[in-house]
Amino acid sequence: MSETSARLLNLLSLLQTPREWPGSELAGRLGVTTRTIRRDVGRLRELGYPVHAMMGAEGGYRLAAGTAMPPLLLDDEEAVAIAVGLRSTAGHTVTGIEEASVRALAKLEQVLPARLRRRVSTLGTATVPLPTGAGPTVDPEHLTVLAAAIANHERLRFAYRAGAGARSKRLVEPHRLVAAGRRWYLVAYDNDREDWRIFRVDRLSEPFPTGVRTPPRELPATDAGAYVRDRMQGLAQTHRAVVTVHAPAAEVTARLGGPAAGAVEPLDEGSCRWRSTPDSLEWLAMRLAVLGREFTVHEPAELVAYLREMAGRVGRAAGGADHEA
Repeated sequence: MSETSARLLNLLSLLQTPREWPGSELAGRLGVTTRTIRRDVGRLRELGYPVHAMMGAEGGYRLAAGTAMPPLLLDDEEAVAIAVGLRSTAGHTVTGIEEASVRALAKLEQVLPARLRRRVSTLGTATVPLPTGAGPTVDPEHLTVLAAAIANHERLRFAYRAGAGARSKRLVEPHRLVAAGRRWYLVAYDNDREDWRIFRVDRLSEPFPTGVRTPPRELPATDAGAYVRDRMQGLAQTHRAVVTVHAPAAEVTARLGGPAAGAVEPLDEGSCRWRSTPDSLEWLAMRLAVLGREFTVHEPAELVAYLREMAGRVGRAAGGADHEA
């Protein structure tokens, strides 16, 4: 690295501290003249860093917010903290930021030095997060491998376990990751089967980029989210649920985990109609129970019967606890 480039990085690192820096102090820190500092500040501005200059005795230089996000310089502790936080978010779904967390984590881990990757991995191995709800969890490292392969248009190999337990090896061209509720899906073109497939990421293991890059294929859908939704609706539709929930539609949509859990139609300001086609009465009952709102099941009748049975079990358990107390 040239002396000028190294000095610019050092200057940028100082400016990213939230304070104003007098030119004379920066010059002293970097061992150059104030004229060189002015010239280096100009170079940073040309690179897109919004460095503001404040005039007067109390003035100085300050890195301000700009219209775009410039590259950041992070020390070791900051980089580890951000990587661990992103891993936690990626592995335990937070509605609305799942995909962004995976993209950011993939970019960060790509440039982390080996010593820091080991620290992040060690923290992840030693930490057991408290589950926030029902549903499978995924390995954030798998997500970052998949995200990097998608960004690079790189073929990927992995082992896969189907819902019935059958295991297979897959060679695919990954297209997109889709977060639906508390599940992650990989949309990819399966080279062996010569067709598009969706894979649950929690059933995937040993992802390995092959290094072979391929031109992007056109997905047979408007977007990856629509493709997953349509395929899921076409598979194992054993139940069709119609439920009136006495809560605003926006609240119900957020609690259910987004559109992938079904269609939510507003009825008025305080109620909505939820339509879903899951393959499990247990899943339906659990989602309704955790809403924390009054609801009326219109169909299927099997769900009404299942809820009555579940209410009986819960009531008996609660009665037994009161009796023992």
